[in-house]
Amino acid sequence: MRATKEFLQLVLDKLSALPGVDSRAMFGGYGIYSQGLMFGLLADENSLYFKAGETNLADYLSYGSRQFKPMLYYEVPPEVFEDEVLFVKWAERSVIQARQAAAKKASKK
Repeated sequence: MRATKEFLQLVLDKLSALPGVDSRAMFGGYGIYSQGLMFGLLADENSLYFKAGETNLADYLSYGSRQFKPMLYYEVPPEVFEDEVLFVKWAERSVIQARQAAAKKASKK
């Protein structure tokens, strides 16, 4: 199934506290960006994945979240999605992971 525009809008509304949040259509879903860095992914009508890494991967694993393979994105647990404060915190930590990944990539060049 494809990600719906309604779910996308709900996610963007919940992330409005983050700077420069927007989305781009990609492969039947949407990439979620903050200031030009992709940190989230809507893969189907109700699955949202955030970027994981050293500082937040354990959070996803503790909830038994599914990985969006082969990328290092993990499904946001429903409990986190429903808690507005926690949801924004998880998003902020995923933005940090996206920044760190971009910095590593740039330093290799």
